[in-house]
Amino acid sequence: MKKIALVMTHFLCVGVGFGLGIYTLPILIQPDSPSMKDVQSVTNHALYTAAFQKDRKDSDFLHWGEGSVSIGAEYIAFVGELAPGPDYKLYFSPTFIETENDFNKQKSKMRKVGEIKTFDRFTIKLPDDMRLDDYNTVIVWCETFGEFITSARYK
Repeated sequence: MKKIALVMTHFLCVGVGFGLGIYTLPILIQPDSPSMKDVQSVTNHALYTAAFQKDRKDSDFLHWGEGSVSIGAEYIAFVGELAPGPDYKLYFSPTFIETENDFNKQKSKMRKVGEIKTFDRFTIKLPDDMRLDDYNTVIVWCETFGEFITSARYK
């Protein structure tokens, strides 16, 4: 019985350690965030603004974001905080999305515009042929785990 308990506690510790590693690795390997000057440059010329909020339907204590999003003709910028995670992508959607199910149903109508590597602020260059009027929502999505993080409607 003592051996079984010992083995079980070791498996538990390895499992917890693995989970913590997955959670903290993106924080440890993230590149430097863009400067506030770079973000402010986008913000000052924004065509649209919106807000990521923690209280989206499919956001939870591990998958959330809050802060302001500024969308310009060439760049999108974010200042705030995202829950750390791997493989975050930024999508534009023609309809408001706040659940994983809705995201998966509408994904073929969305446009992926870039990768998010930092969790306090980012700037992403928009594709040259991007038509902002074709969309109304920006979404942060974890591609690896298929997890909804947050969204913001900008018009």
